[in-house]
Amino acid sequence: MPQVDVEMRDNSVNFLRTKLSVRSQDVHSPVTFSVIISMHAFADLLQSPLEAMADSVKISVNHTNFYYGSNQALYDVSMQIRPQFVTALIGPSGCGKSTFLRSLNRMNDLIPGARLEGKVELDGENIYSDDMDVIHLRRRVGMIFQRSNPFPMSIYDNVAYGVRVNGLAKRRLQLDEIVEKTLTAAALWDEVKDRLSRSALSLSGGQQQRLCIARALAVEPEVILMDEPASALDPISTAKIEELIYNLKRNYTIIVVTHNMQQAARVSDETGFFLTGRLVEFNETKKIFTAPVNRETEDYITGRFG
Repeated sequence: MPQVDVEMRDNSVNFLRTKLSVRSQDVHSPVTFSVIISMHAFADLLQSPLEAMADSVKISVNHTNFYYGSNQALYDVSMQIRPQFVTALIGPSGCGKSTFLRSLNRMNDLIPGARLEGKVELDGENIYSDDMDVIHLRRRVGMIFQRSNPFPMSIYDNVAYGVRVNGLAKRRLQLDEIVEKTLTAAALWDEVKDRLSRSALSLSGGQQQRLCIARALAVEPEVILMDEPASALDPISTAKIEELIYNLKRNYTIIVVTHNMQQAARVSDETGFFLTGRLVEFNETKKIFTAPVNRETEDYITGRFG
């Protein structure tokens, strides 16, 4: 694999993403295989985390079944999620992908009657063990929801909220540094640095979503779960979120649920296809979209159903 200058690599990928971004505007349009093949063929020439971390596992899911009362939502799901990868979860509505996502930080515990059988491990530790500190778990595994949910307070206080609650900053200067750092990481600092005292509700939808991402980053998570983070956004805001995901994976493990298969093809390293509560296929994204093993996967990504 040839060594490529990091700056040149990033500029090249950004150029490619810009050329492809027009295709993302209609989330219901069929995937164009030539686009996906071209993108991944180009990516193969660049440094890829697939080689550097091929044997590492951040989250290990083994033979999990999930129930809402007597209704079973997931069936014998196993998956190995690698660190500093973007893992996309695709499939039709009601297939279990959001339930699976929420099981990775026990968000489903908030639903009466919900229960999980099997094992989910974060860095080798069973997150469903009786001695697991769920609050600490959710700090390590942050969640970004489909619709932005900023608190009705200032932009500054939104980002600082989790830092204050967890006692992560002892001085105001330290808190200021965290707010600036995380807003910068969320590609929002330049847009809001002169109005941090204004209400977060005054921001646009795309800005609010990036603010929520900054709020999650402020408590120093290791994993970021994203449930349809761009589905309610316009194409320009969606492109910013996708570029943000691409940049964040240098430091975070990201799992994203999306109905937009083109988006999955653009931003992810590996993809899992869910259908009726089962993980039908899980592989490198380029293989899922260009050479799926399972017929159901091929039917879904070519638009025969879903």
